[in-house]
Amino acid sequence: MKTAISVQAAVAHIPDGAVLMIGGFMGVGSPHRVIDALVAQGTRDLTVIANDTARPGVGIGKLVRSGQLRRVITSHIGLNPETQQKMFAGELEVELVPQGTLAERIRAAGYGLGGALVRTGIGTLAAEGKQTVDIDGETWLLERPLHADFALIHANQADYAGNLAYQLTSTNFNPVMAMAGKVVICEAREILPIGMIPPDAVDTPGVLVDHLVAVAHGA
Repeated sequence: MKTAISVQAAVAHIPDGAVLMIGGFMGVGSPHRVIDALVAQGTRDLTVIANDTARPGVGIGKLVRSGQLRRVITSHIGLNPETQQKMFAGELEVELVPQGTLAERIRAAGYGLGGALVRTGIGTLAAEGKQTVDIDGETWLLERPLHADFALIHANQADYAGNLAYQLTSTNFNPVMAMAGKVVICEAREILPIGMIPPDAVDTPGVLVDHLVAVAHGA
């Protein structure tokens, strides 16, 4: 059994300088209450690994705007001009990673692999300084795993054993991030009694989840 804790208690575990994975795609499927609490807490010098930085003032975009991020590892920043401005001003370090490669690097960390072999990026700036492997006459890039101190994820449903079920595009990054974070903090739309989520519907087993955020009053 897990006890649902307040969102403030959940983010109190996160220190300055932490490396975070944050689920979602342009803010959809992101843990918005956790992000808001992190902004309110004022935690600084954070590294965020995420598919994107959402939009100005939305999701991860709130952490960009508040200046709490030191580095972002992401697949694109095209819809958040504030991220771009901070990058060009030297206020935010941005590492751009092809989307599929990003997902594979996260998955490699969660599955205990030494990396992922990909061909995406060969012959471009993305390959500079990276190790290559020759397989059957073809050159492959070795992309290193991405680990995080905390994975901040959103689920459609959770139960009090910590089992999680996602919905629609939330399955893109939340499940693999739940595997790759040392500490997993989950914000769910609803928390159900144990047994209410069918076993076949469980995407992330409760053994991986450290903290459940209590559902907001009236949610």
